[in-house]
Amino acid sequence: MKEAMKKLKSGLMGMAVLVLLSIVVAAPDLAAQFQAPGELGVLAPANIAKARPKAPFDLTGAWLHANGDENGERYLPPATGFKFTPAAQAHFDAAKQAVKDGKIYRNDIGLCWPSGLPIMMTRVWPVSMIQLPTSIFMISELMNSLRVVYMDGRKHTDPDIAVRSFNGESIGHWEGNALVIDTTNFVADHHWVNDQAGIPASDDFHFIERITMSADGMTLTSENTLIDPKGWEGEWKATKRFRRVDDRDIAEVECLPDLNDHMPSVHSKDNVR
Repeated sequence: MKEAMKKLKSGLMGMAVLVLLSIVVAAPDLAAQFQAPGELGVLAPANIAKARPKAPFDLTGAWLHANGDENGERYLPPATGFKFTPAAQAHFDAAKQAVKDGKIYRNDIGLCWPSGLPIMMTRVWPVSMIQLPTSIFMISELMNSLRVVYMDGRKHTDPDIAVRSFNGESIGHWEGNALVIDTTNFVADHHWVNDQAGIPASDDFHFIERITMSADGMTLTSENTLIDPKGWEGEWKATKRFRRVDDRDIAEVECLPDLNDHMPSVHSKDNVR
C-alpha cells in the first residue's frame, strides 16, 4: 500500500512539473498576442517621439454619427447583388419573423453584451477620440466601449494566438489624405453587424474603414468595407458620416442588467433568444 501511494505521489509530482513546464514554454506565446518582443507600447514616450510623417488631420474631439438620409444608425445590406450564407440567412429570416410577431430578436445589447464593431460607431451616442502619433483611442458613450487603433506600424496578431474581442484588433495607417483602419480578430458569439435585423458577425468578420475629414474639420466620412465569408458572399460596401460635437463630453455609462429590467425587450416573452 505504501509503495502504491509513493508511486501515486511521484506520478502527481511529475504531472505538476509537466504543467509548470508547459506554462513556462507557453508564456512567450501568450505575451506575443499582445506585443512582440522589444516592441514599445503606444503610450511609451520613446515610441511617441519616433520621427513620423505629419498626419493629414487630427481626429481628436467628440464625434456623433450624423443620422439622416442614407446614413442610418444600422448597417443594412445592399438592395441588389447581395447574398447571405445559409446560416446567416436563417438569423435574418428569424429576426424578420420576430418583428412581425412584435418581438425583439436576440437583444444582446439590452442584456449588456458589448455592442462591438461596427455597432459602437453608429449609435446615438458620441464617440470621443484622442489621436497620438502611435495610436488613436476611441471611447463610445455606449457602455464606454474602448477601441484602440494602432498606428505605430505593427501588424495584426496571428489569428491562432490572438485574444479576440468584440471590437477586434484595429491597425491603422495613412494613405494620402485618408485614415485607413483594418480590423480583424473578432469574437463570434453575441456579436452582430445589425442586431435588430439579425445579421451576425462571425470570427472571420473583417472591417475596413477609409476615413476622410471635410475642409472645415467638422465632418468625417467613413467608407466601409464589410467582409465575412461565414455571413455573406463578397464585399459589402457602406458609407457613414459623423459630425464634430464640440459641446459634448462623454459620461460614464455602465450597462447593468438590473437597471434594464424595465425594458420589455430584455424579457424572454418579448425577446426571441
